[in-house]
Amino acid sequence: MIKVYGIKNCDTVKKALKWLAEHNIEHQLHDYRSDGLNEDFLIKAEQQFGWDNLLNRRSTAWRNLDEQVKKMLEKPTAFSVLTTYPTLIKRPIILQDGIALIGFNDKLYEQAFS
Repeated sequence: MIKVYGIKNCDTVKKALKWLAEHNIEHQLHDYRSDGLNEDFLIKAEQQFGWDNLLNRRSTAWRNLDEQVKKMLEKPTAFSVLTTYPTLIKRPIILQDGIALIGFNDKLYEQAFS
């Protein structure tokens, strides 16, 4: 079963979940808000994508983030900020069975799951 990390009301996560369902791929959503976020996941995601690529700078959470926090954001502080504000993390993320995807792109999903 594929674990999809994201937020259930995110349109991009909904697209990814719909794609997986349409392609009969068993999946489960791990919602950052209700299921929490652990440091092991963040470490693996950071190693795969880089901490800077985990940030969703187009999100409402980013726009509402204190300017001082934005200016001081660097790798040593990123995990703390992302844990405090999980909606800052790009989504969905899949890190499983040799598959590493961030965001949703149907062509990349097709390549990863075919």
